[in-house]
Amino acid sequence: MTSCERDRLAVNTLRFLAVDMVERARSGHPGAPLGQAPVAFLLWSRLLRFDPAAPDWPDRDRFVLSCGHASAMLYALLHLAGFDLPLAELERFRQLDSKTPGHPEFGHTPGVETTTGPLGQGFATAVGMAIARRHLAARFDRDGFPMFSHRVWVLASDGDLMEGVASEAASLAGHLRLGPLKLLYDDNRISIDGPTSLAFSEDVAARFAAYGWRTLRVEDGNDLAAIDAALDAAASESERPTLVVVRTHIGFGSPKQDSAEAHGAPLGAEAARATKRALGWPEEPPFLVPEEARAPFAAAAALGAVEAAAWRARVADYRGEHLEAGAELARRLAGLLPDGWDRGLPRYAPDAPAIATRAASGKAIQALAASLPELVGGSADLAESNSTAIAGAAAFSSARPDGRNFHFGVREHAMGAVLNGLALSGLIRPYGGTFLIFSDYMRPAIRLAALMRLPVVYVFTHDSILLGEDGPTHQPVEQLAALRAIPGLVVLRPADARETSAAWRVAIGRRDGPTALALSRQKLPLLAGSSAADEGVARGAYVLEDPRPGRPDLLLLASGSETALALDASRRLAERGLAARVVSMPSWELFDRQERAYRDAVLPPEVRARVAVEAASPFGWHRYVGDQGRIVGLVGFGASAPAEDLARHFGLTAAAVADTAAALLGRGSGPS
Repeated sequence: MTSCERDRLAVNTLRFLAVDMVERARSGHPGAPLGQAPVAFLLWSRLLRFDPAAPDWPDRDRFVLSCGHASAMLYALLHLAGFDLPLAELERFRQLDSKTPGHPEFGHTPGVETTTGPLGQGFATAVGMAIARRHLAARFDRDGFPMFSHRVWVLASDGDLMEGVASEAASLAGHLRLGPLKLLYDDNRISIDGPTSLAFSEDVAARFAAYGWRTLRVEDGNDLAAIDAALDAAASESERPTLVVVRTHIGFGSPKQDSAEAHGAPLGAEAARATKRALGWPEEPPFLVPEEARAPFAAAAALGAVEAAAWRARVADYRGEHLEAGAELARRLAGLLPDGWDRGLPRYAPDAPAIATRAASGKAIQALAASLPELVGGSADLAESNSTAIAGAAAFSSARPDGRNFHFGVREHAMGAVLNGLALSGLIRPYGGTFLIFSDYMRPAIRLAALMRLPVVYVFTHDSILLGEDGPTHQPVEQLAALRAIPGLVVLRPADARETSAAWRVAIGRRDGPTALALSRQKLPLLAGSSAADEGVARGAYVLEDPRPGRPDLLLLASGSETALALDASRRLAERGLAARVVSMPSWELFDRQERAYRDAVLPPEVRARVAVEAASPFGWHRYVGDQGRIVGLVGFGASAPAEDLARHFGLTAAAVADTAAALLGRGSGPS
């Protein structure tokens, strides 16, 4: 068998493993793999550096299938390349508990670098991966020790490049001149509704050239020589990110070629047989894998194993030559935080002046940055407002890839995805800031961070209508409830500076998912009871004040800036002879994880009179106050006015809370 014949055999093996997976599952997307297989084969067999025995080798090349609906092809690649994905798992495509879910899932299938499926997300995440590579190389490379030299390859579809997040990410990547980033664009010109010309007629290559990318074209997606030359040219480019536009045919070789029918449904038994006949493939048996088709992938895997072993040996030599950097690299590789990493977090004396929690967060970032070199971050053009800049650190740029301050521009969605890419390195702890209201713009990326259990930190400031005059367009109401609805995301809304330091301790200490900090614009007083914040915040809620320990008449629950308001209301109720326990509740998620005994100690089940106070939608608070409780919150949007006027107008005052609590106990409005 000639090398050309073997290559064609391997390409068709990829194609028909994908077709057979979709047919067996009676669900999936066969069209993209039929068209994409040649470019995927050449990349994986000739350029991609990987080691199936060490799928998390830190300097491996990354392959991101941004068009995650083509997952059947990715699973075929992983199987042929020798990853721990046996053929039996391909036969269980899209079935419960299989290693081959409908869209690729990070941490579920060996060799999958990031969860993809929501179009555009994979590409935008890959931009973060390329930034991580540049930053890690700047941090650790030394003469004779190239520690991080990998490339990030992305395969994307028409749909990926229609999504707005892709435009944001591509613009940022071009600006940062991310040479390690290589985007292979599957230009098959078909979407679910029909030809892309229905909604998409731009010159994609011209758009990317305007972003600062190098652009290349392959006119025939089955021309292996032309694809090979383009991939080599892309691999050699180090100064700019590269786009390779590959003109392919969806459903290549099938009766449904170049039609939307080939996109998101099985070909059908007869069409599948016809496709096999057209491309010279045996109709039976299904899931056929000729041994000759494995050879190119085995050779690539063997080369990758050699390179991975050489890298590990280089790490050992590096630690001997560069003691301090070597120790830091070893610690990061082990997933450890340095001893005493949180020792410098600010502590506040009882007489400390009022301070906005966004400012307290900024102080925490400065303290953590001094002990955690892996901490990097920035904001979506709001560094001063979000207090996210690391003092004394450079801004990350093409000229200063060692910089720790990131300027994402007004690109919240791309920022969220880039943070995911940074975190996926396993060696960087990223954070990103914007106003809480704009968390909506980055919600899809936050959801993926939670799904992948990535330790990303979101710094969301201006957390309520009490930000004031900017008005309802900038005043969050439903955002806290929306974030709390994301499984695996921990939301922390600290009540004062002490709780803010404790919230950052929780956020950095976590490795099992993302954390969102909701922080105030306005200054908040230091609360006497928050001296217990270190443990209390870590447990999600704690008793801040209890005028009649163990025997309260009612419970006042609050988060963030409204906690001080609840304390004031408690004192007003005391004047009426009512004992109100005040519970600071910065995190529902952390509180719900506590043992029942602790939860009952904080919120005694026998005390049914409960009032929750939060300057946000009341949605969700009923789980803590019950059917007999009351919630002081917002049922509509805010308004443009000074914060004090807004508080009075919307009933967010101690007097209003005290009246609500007294009425709950049948005491009327009384003096307040």
